[in-house]
Amino acid sequence: MHELQIQSLLKRYEGPAGVVAVNRVSLTIEAGEMLILLGPSGCGKTTLLRCVAGLEEAQEGRIVLEGRPVFDGERGLNIPTHERDIGMVFQNYSLWPHMTVEANVGYPLAARGVPRVKRAQQVRTMLETVQCAHLADRIPAMLSGGQQQRIALARALASEPKVMLLDEPLSNLDALLRVELRAHLRAIHRKLGFTGIYVTHDQVEAFNLGSRVAVMRSGDIVQLGTPREVFERPASDYVARFLGIRNALALRRDGGWVTEAGPLSGDLGVFGKVPDRPGSLQLFIRPESLQLFAEDESPPPGWLLLPPGRVSDVLYAGAVTDHVVDLQGQVLYATQPTAQRVFEPGSRVRAACRGHDALLYADGVLVSP
Repeated sequence: MHELQIQSLLKRYEGPAGVVAVNRVSLTIEAGEMLILLGPSGCGKTTLLRCVAGLEEAQEGRIVLEGRPVFDGERGLNIPTHERDIGMVFQNYSLWPHMTVEANVGYPLAARGVPRVKRAQQVRTMLETVQCAHLADRIPAMLSGGQQQRIALARALASEPKVMLLDEPLSNLDALLRVELRAHLRAIHRKLGFTGIYVTHDQVEAFNLGSRVAVMRSGDIVQLGTPREVFERPASDYVARFLGIRNALALRRDGGWVTEAGPLSGDLGVFGKVPDRPGSLQLFIRPESLQLFAEDESPPPGWLLLPPGRVSDVLYAGAVTDHVVDLQGQVLYATQPTAQRVFEPGSRVRAACRGHDALLYADGVLVSP
């Protein structure tokens, strides 16, 4: 089992803009865990991964793999990629087009001088692991995108690297195939127990695959936790927005709690720990946490009730229906199961949620309930 440590890593690109791509990041990836680097394009996640791989050279900091430094800015140490004992899988597969599947998977073993008989056995084992043993004699041009990605994974795993680095390996695949390969990759990770770093901008992918998730912004890690911790308690309004929580209501005190569309009522327990002198206050609520009621109906006791509004649009999405609600000029999104209740455009409604489903931020920072 293997451990990777990243210590105060700084990577900047010289030039007029002086972009800092990785801003003194420190991380410890525990043996056997899959750490997800999650964030939008340009946040530094791929640059951080490439620094670990040795494909980019940082200016400062250290990278230590299983107790052995592979990069040390102060000492001028930078071990080449091929000597770091890592496996890499990229979104473009990078298979040798003229080689068979068997030869592609066996290539890193041959480069290491593994005897032919042992090499053949390891290749067969890896192809069976990714459920592609029947493709051994084909060349990449004869494979689908999903099959090529499985072969790329098998090739990276064949040499039993200390750490696996995966850079958005499923992003080129269609939606249904991504779901299938996510589940397969999760099963492989559980079976083999390798230590991995996985880069993605897809939060579902991150939560499905990650032991822990590191959310990045402008070269910094702004939240690190288990998938459940990150999903249920986004540490900042930035993380909340990135995770798709589109409903954000500005709040103020005025004989109670008031939004621009009117006062709140019901369960106000989420406001129990608001600072005495708060700055900017915002209430975030996930669309799927909101339930709509006709304006003259009452929600269940103890729910947080928002001001009344009008349904301006209804978007059918199969199992669920998205309602767009106008709260006196502010847009609110509510997602409800199609089988339960759908309101027509123009309907007067009130949106409500359970108090614990509301997230309160003071000056952009989560206020603990």
